[in-house]
Amino acid sequence: MVMTNSLEPIARVHRVSKKYGGAGVVSALDDVSLDIRPGEFTAIMGPSGSGKSTLMHVMAGLDSVTSGHVLVAGTDITRLGDNKLTELRRRQIGFVFQSFNLVPTLDVMSNIVLPFELDGRSPSSEETAWIDQLVDTLGLRERIAHRPHQLSGGQQQRVAIARALGARPHLIFADEPTGNLDSRTGREVLTLLAAAASEYGQSIVMVTHDPVAASYADRIVFLADGRIVDERGRSSAHQISGYMLSMERAA
Repeated sequence: MVMTNSLEPIARVHRVSKKYGGAGVVSALDDVSLDIRPGEFTAIMGPSGSGKSTLMHVMAGLDSVTSGHVLVAGTDITRLGDNKLTELRRRQIGFVFQSFNLVPTLDVMSNIVLPFELDGRSPSSEETAWIDQLVDTLGLRERIAHRPHQLSGGQQQRVAIARALGARPHLIFADEPTGNLDSRTGREVLTLLAAAASEYGQSIVMVTHDPVAASYADRIVFLADGRIVDERGRSSAHQISGYMLSMERAA
């Protein structure tokens, strides 16, 4: 894993625009700039269609930009070919998406250590201890030999979270990570994501519509119509709800 200068952003979006369509062009992102700092938990919020998922996808190298630049760990990913981009994602980025993306033929532990397998190595003793902690914290110990089809949706999401955190990538993208979890497990997951940032220096970027989830973040970035319209530090769920309501009224 490539280490970066702790003073430098782990990810940087610079004047990025993303447009879809031909004659009826839709501008999903409009001249967006954003830095993601090491060890910071950032929540991205906004109304439906505001561009928050598109922003996450271009930052993760899952979608191209129409103009502008995206840097991850100092590398301009808008200039990378597919092979180099795949390698960077594998080593620098973890993903937690609503669709889980677990391998159906692998059991829980094999899914969790899959990033190590793809990188051609085994977990170190320190990484193994961290994975064991994740397994216990996420309540997966009794399910370790089960395959995805034997798990509930919430359990599959927990496996996806353990896989994303297990290799300790510098940058983790989470798309509504608690959407399929009960409130208690959701709180545990959010606490774990916050700890990954504060204790282990991982940068978390979470797209969410849930003010309670966003209240765990160090900062909240608000999007509307493809633009960043505000940014706030740690806030309560009540404060975030009030601001989101005012955004909807102004729309």
